[in-house]
Order: sequence, then C-alpha cells, then structure tokens
Amino acid sequence: MTPRGAGAMAGRVLIVAGSDSGGGAGIQADIKTVTALGGYAMTAVTALTAQNTRGVFSIHDVPADFVAEQMRVVLSDIGADCVKVGMLHRPDVIEAVCDVLEAEAEAAAGGRRVPIVVDPVMVAKGGESLLAPEAMASLKARMIPLAHVLMPNVAEAEALTGLTVRGPDDAGTVARKLAAAGAGAVLLKGGHLPGETVIDILAVDGEIVEVFESPRIDTPHTHGTGCTLASATATGLAQGMAVRDAVARARRYVHEAILTAPGLGHGHGPLNHAHTVTPFGVDG
Repeated sequence: MTPRGAGAMAGRVLIVAGSDSGGGAGIQADIKTVTALGGYAMTAVTALTAQNTRGVFSIHDVPADFVAEQMRVVLSDIGADCVKVGMLHRPDVIEAVCDVLEAEAEAAAGGRRVPIVVDPVMVAKGGESLLAPEAMASLKARMIPLAHVLMPNVAEAEALTGLTVRGPDDAGTVARKLAAAGAGAVLLKGGHLPGETVIDILAVDGEIVEVFESPRIDTPHTHGTGCTLASATATGLAQGMAVRDAVARARRYVHEAILTAPGLGHGHGPLNHAHTVTPFGVDG
C-alpha cells in the first residue's frame, strides 16, 4: 500500500535558528508555522535559550561545526525547497552556516539555487540581545548577499544600514539600500513604527513592488511574530509561490495568529500557530 500523500511535495523547509524554551519563537514557532501551512520542517539548532514570555534568561551556544553538520546531513538526505535562517548569535556560526549554504544548498534543491529567507534576529521581544556585537560584520558580509528574501524589522534595518527609519518614506530608502547590499528581495517590517496601521514594504531587485497595510492589533501577545512571518514566507516559497504571494499569505497567517493568541504567560505571550488546524483549546 502506498502511504497517503506519498510523492506529494509539501514544501521542505530547513530551519536554521535558535531554540525558544517557551515555545513562542525560534525553532519551536518555526516548526509549528511550517506544519500549519502544510510544509515539512527540518532543523539545525544554532543556540539554546532559557526564556519565557518575560524574557531571555540565558543562552547556551551550539558549536559552529555541529550546526554545520546538522545542515549537511539533512540536506544530503532529505533535501530542501527553502532554507529559513533565524538566530545565529556568533560570527563563527554565521560563517559555518554560509559555508554550508554555498556548498550544499544548490545540490539539495536538485541543481537549482534553493531560496533562502533570512530573519536577521538581533534583539528579543523583551529587549535582550540575541546577536553578539562582533557578529554584525559577518552578517552583513556573508549572510545578506545569500538572502533570496531578507526580513528585518525597523531596528534591525537601522542596525544593518546605519540609517534612521521614522516612517514609510524612510523605510523605502532603507529597503532599497539593503537590496543593493545583495539581498534579492527585502520585506521591511513596520510593526515597531507608531500608528494605527502596520505598514510593511516589499522591495524586489531594489524596486518597491508592494506596500502591505493592516490594522494594528492592540495586544501584548506578539512574541515570535518575526520568526513566524519568516517561516510562513519560507513555506510559501518552498511550495512554489512567488515572493509577493508568499509574503501576502504569511501576513494573513500571522494576523490571524495574533488575533486568536491564547493569552499564555505574564509577558509577551505566544501566537496561535495552530489556527489553521483547530481553534486553540478545543478538543478533537
């Protein structure tokens, strides 16, 4: 008997990111997101964090050579249709990840260059630094030029470019500069800017192709939104969607996940990643 779904391409996503013990962000949010959108998630864990909705309490580094080995064994066997890169933390990990992506990813995608979605994680929701200061140069020199889609928030974009983002006009300028640094497409996320409307700007090949707008949701339960949006976009790309369509679906998914957040914890709570499967808390 042939297993149901055998031979179907769900969209294989290799996630290279840190672990969140609270389950709201990082690898845990990534796996939930890819699965909820019908993809197949694989992982290379770059760091372990002790965190909850109130913050990050400590970080335990994973050796760079072991991060690379996780990637290689997955890519050489299962393959990937997209790679999502999140928290890397240290320059040696960034270098190791880039080395594997340059050497292995094309072969893993059957001879074509596998798209890479980069979420340049720098600071946790509670304000804790997740990127060592000495890692910034490696991130800009090695990782950004590999990005098929780069997805920084305002603070990350400012750190990467040295420019200030005060509104949509500034955001467009910064998105173009990041694209000029080598990223194929840039989604500059505007959730940190003031206003009742959240504006995200998508630039492809240096040209702004779409300005996404959605009403701001007044809630503290937004932990992991960046990880979730990036993984949702990566899943769309892995399933053959164009960048604009993958981003649009990802934004709809995240919006609903925030609206239906379960309200867990005493700080920045997690999203409802499972809203495509079943309402949170409903049995059966």
